[in-house]
Order: sequence, then structure tokens, then C-alpha cells
Amino acid sequence: MAEIDIVALPGDGVGPEVTDAMISVLTAVSHRYGHSFTVRSHDIGWAAFERHGTVLPDETLAAARTGPAVFLGAVGDPRAEGLSPSLRPESALLRLRSELGCFANLRPARVDAALAALSPLRPDLAAGCDLLIVRELTGGLYYGTPRHSDGVTAVNTLRYTDMEVERIARVAFDAARARRSHVTSIDKANVLEVSQLWREVVTRVSSDYPDVTLAHMLVDRAAMEMVMNPSQFDVILTTNMFGDILSDEASALTGSVGLLASASVGGSVGIYEPVHGPDPDLASKGVANPIGAIRTGALMLSHSFALHGEAAAIEEAIQRVLARGLRTRDIAAGGPSVGTTAFAAAVTEKLT
Repeated sequence: MAEIDIVALPGDGVGPEVTDAMISVLTAVSHRYGHSFTVRSHDIGWAAFERHGTVLPDETLAAARTGPAVFLGAVGDPRAEGLSPSLRPESALLRLRSELGCFANLRPARVDAALAALSPLRPDLAAGCDLLIVRELTGGLYYGTPRHSDGVTAVNTLRYTDMEVERIARVAFDAARARRSHVTSIDKANVLEVSQLWREVVTRVSSDYPDVTLAHMLVDRAAMEMVMNPSQFDVILTTNMFGDILSDEASALTGSVGLLASASVGGSVGIYEPVHGPDPDLASKGVANPIGAIRTGALMLSHSFALHGEAAAIEEAIQRVLARGLRTRDIAAGGPSVGTTAFAAAVTEKLT
């Protein structure tokens, strides 16, 4: 019997609803497999700002540090527009990643067979889309210093060390070994010295993985190839900013951002969050797609608790529900749909 102990940070917008959906599925999994399941909930983002005057209260950060896993629903609220960067909900997530040492972001993107018609790609291209983006998460342009703006000139700094590149490269190569043994490293080595270092270090690391094929690709070409021929990609390894952009492109290929999960790992505590964000227009309406959150819960079981069979059972249950024709509003293509809670209940019923 495993002890599944998680810190839940429901956050903003649809975050609390999809968090509840994920918890309901993991509760069922725990009962089915005889595990204990404990959830400790804390505030983050705009919800925390309204209650505590800060987007990341000390008690939330302290709880997150105890781990071993943090599930985050979503952060962000339009009412934060115009506030200083430290008061914006997104700053809580950036600080949390940094404090917990989560330097590797894993974003799988696969076109589900039952939903292939929703992809903007031709059916023959969509069917081959099954990739994993490994994004460096705590370095690069988002964290580099100096950074400033005086209203006339603004400066951001793109910086990576060889150590930072090596450790994220090893995450990508290890992941490829469990998939189709191919890594595509994305950079801009034709114009950026940082990318030249990136390419040199990734190439060096690849010598420790003779069973994994390595290819290099410039980011502008990669953006094109992802829509022209997505099946060529297995694991995509890239920097913080490039990964941020390309992972959003990959999410569009699947037909709905509500389908996608992510994991931020590398430290002693993993942070797990669906990709979709807060989507305040859907908040409290009970119509948000919980698949991304449920898949994120499965990633959490696999990466933080080594419960790979349970994670696979969740994914298989999702596929059974989709094959049955059940849809939330974002993937219903104008047809009948069910709400967040009903879809999660259907997944629970299909667990084996």
C-alpha cells in the first residue's frame, strides 16, 4: 500500500473545479488499489491575494516544501492587470518553481484517436502526433539578470550555464528511453551564443545515450515542422522561452488545451498542473474540461509516487470514456456535452 500525500493549490478561475475532479478520480484509484490518499489544500494566486494580501502566502510555500507532490489548478485573474509583477498571480507560480527547484517541465501532447477530428491538422497528420516537450524551467530569459525597464529602454538577459543545460538534457534523454528513443533539441544556434553552448552541451550529453538518436533543429523551423510533420517528433528538448511557445503550439494540435497535462520536476517536490490556465469566463459554471487535470494527476502518481500502473489505468479510463462518445463542451464540436463533475464521474466508473 502506498501513501499518496499531496498539497493541492486550487488557485483561480476553473482551478478549483478541475482540482476537485482530479481529487475524485485519485480518491477512486486509491480505494481501488488499496492506497491511502491525503490532500492538504492551500491558497495561491489571486485567491490568495484576496484572502491574505499576497499571491504566495508563507504557509502555502511551507506546505509545498514538505511535498512530496503539489497539484496546482490554475493561477491568473484579469483583475491583476496593471499591478506590479510581484502582485500578479503568475509570479506565485514562477517563485514556487524556483523555490522547489523544479527545473524540468514535461508536457506530453498526443492526439486522442477519438478526438482526431478536432485537430486543425489533416487526419493523416493528426494521427501521428504523440510527443513530449521537455522544457528547461528555471533559467534562460525569464530568470536572467540584469532585467529592467525605464520607460525608454528595457533589458532582459538570456543566460544558461553548461550545468543547467546538461541536467535538463539528461531528463530528456532518460524520457526518450522510455518512449521511442529520439530527442530533437531546439535552439537558435545560428545567431545566439547561448544556443551554441546549448547545442554543444546537448551533443556531449548524447554520447552517454548511444541508444537514443539526437537531432538538432532551429526553433523557427521547428515551429513549422510541428504542423507539417508532427510524427517526426518524440521528445523535444528546449529552453524556457522556446518551450513555453512550442508547448502552446503543440496543445493546439490536439484540439483543445483542456486535454493536456504537465509536470514540473527535478527537485525534491514535483509541481503538477494542467496546461489550460484559469479561463475565468468558464469559472463556476461547471463546464470546464477536467481531462487535463485528471491526466496531470496521473503524471503525479507516476513521477512522484512510482505508481505507473495506476497512472496507466487512469489514461485507459479516459480513453474508454472518449470512445463512448462522452464530451465536455470544448470538445463536443457543437453536439451534446456533459459538465466537469459528470465527466470525472464517468472516468471513475471506467477504472479497472
